[in-house]
Amino acid sequence: MTAAPMIELWRGGMLESEHHGHAVIYGPGGVEMAWGDPDAVIFPRSSVKMIQALPLIESGAAKAAGLTDRQLALACASHSGAALHREAVADWLAALGLGDDDLRCGAHMPRDRDEKKRLICSDGAPCQMHNNCSGKHAGFLTLNRHLGTGPEYVEVLHPVQQAVKAAFEEVTGEDSPGFGIDGCSAPNFATSVTGLARAMQFFAAANPEGGPRDNAAARLARAMAQYPEMVAGEGRACTDLMRAMKGRVAVKTGAEAVYVAILPEQQRGIALKIVDGATRASEAAITALLVRLGALEHSHPVVSRLLTGSQRNWRGLVTGELRLAPGFG
Repeated sequence: MTAAPMIELWRGGMLESEHHGHAVIYGPGGVEMAWGDPDAVIFPRSSVKMIQALPLIESGAAKAAGLTDRQLALACASHSGAALHREAVADWLAALGLGDDDLRCGAHMPRDRDEKKRLICSDGAPCQMHNNCSGKHAGFLTLNRHLGTGPEYVEVLHPVQQAVKAAFEEVTGEDSPGFGIDGCSAPNFATSVTGLARAMQFFAAANPEGGPRDNAAARLARAMAQYPEMVAGEGRACTDLMRAMKGRVAVKTGAEAVYVAILPEQQRGIALKIVDGATRASEAAITALLVRLGALEHSHPVVSRLLTGSQRNWRGLVTGELRLAPGFG
């Protein structure tokens, strides 16, 4: 099966661009709807940070460290490196007796405008805590401290990553065919789009009063939805979508146009991948599916911004519009 048309860009009455992808809606009984190839194998990238955080809770490391739900949301984040993100990571590491040098994610300039301006105007350099994955790595370090294992926690054979792989394969229901190295230097295990959607459905249906894994999954999904500003940042699609749904749904993006959603009230999970890696298309596609399932009001301003709004140039002139491809959404 080939990727299906999902999002179109129209200009001057003509179809200018078309984004194809794969998507699966997974419910309590299995696959409910699919577009493209549900068996397409992908790297889920940062969309699986809540899976990577499962061992942090299941092991007892989160409890031993006294982690709050706000910190767990940060463990699932691809944050903007704003002051609140950097400070939260710094406080977390300090409580462990660790610092920036213990991270293995690398440094990059923050996406947050105010923090970027502060660094530029002070002639400062970004640190690893500005990395959008530093919250996930703080979680890895917390688990690593609990396990008492070596400092190179991003190596694929390290006990931290082996625990992540085991959890990943169990909740996707698939043996991973391989891994790639993510932008933050951690392994990223591959799975099918269906496997990714199945994992999100597990999080959606997890019983907080159930066993250790159910409790961990329910807590992580709740933390993301309750602290959307920690998961991404101001003006970001993940944060804006979760705010629009008022803490009822957790969503998470991944690099190269992957998106997932966890819908506890419906016990459904969504996974999608735009094959050309276009973020504008993945944001529009997840918005369309959330509207389709009734989780997001079509009239909400975030829908207009991400999906149905006009494209404008630098003078404010309307130049085109995004549309759903026929048969999608």
